[in-house]
Amino acid sequence: MKVIVAYMSQTGNTKKVAEAIFQEIQAEKEIKELGEIDGLEGYDLAFIGFPIQQFGPAKEAKSFLEEHSAGKNVALFITHAAAEDSEDLEEWLARCKAAAAGANLIGVFNCQGELDKKVADLLLASGDPQLVAYAEMRSATVGQPDVTRLERARVFARDMMKRYLAHG
Repeated sequence: MKVIVAYMSQTGNTKKVAEAIFQEIQAEKEIKELGEIDGLEGYDLAFIGFPIQQFGPAKEAKSFLEEHSAGKNVALFITHAAAEDSEDLEEWLARCKAAAAGANLIGVFNCQGELDKKVADLLLASGDPQLVAYAEMRSATVGQPDVTRLERARVFARDMMKRYLAHG
């Protein structure tokens, strides 16, 4: 069995989650940035991670999933600055899942990451009330993903491996 953990991370949040997932995989494995791989050929299971940007999957991740995930066993891991109980989050996650519509989606993990100060400043300057409100919640995101969220990512990785092995 060969597994890849591929991710895109602009501020380090998704990279931390990718590394936590990678540590838990007990199989032949690789970890790479999403831009470093040409596809998912040769992998039995792919963990694909990315941040939510503009209320959906980051463009690079969306393109990759649409082009390369059809017929592949995929587990998504997604970071965002929203609280995990945010009403908006389900819609954003649905857009992420839709990008992998052709895949055999084994599971989806999401967790809060720290909203980058530069991004928060851009949101504040936008004048859009919704974006300003998100920027003003930045202080609640500082230090995320924390130890608890990274442990949840490790549990997710173990569960996805068990699920794949049971049904693969």
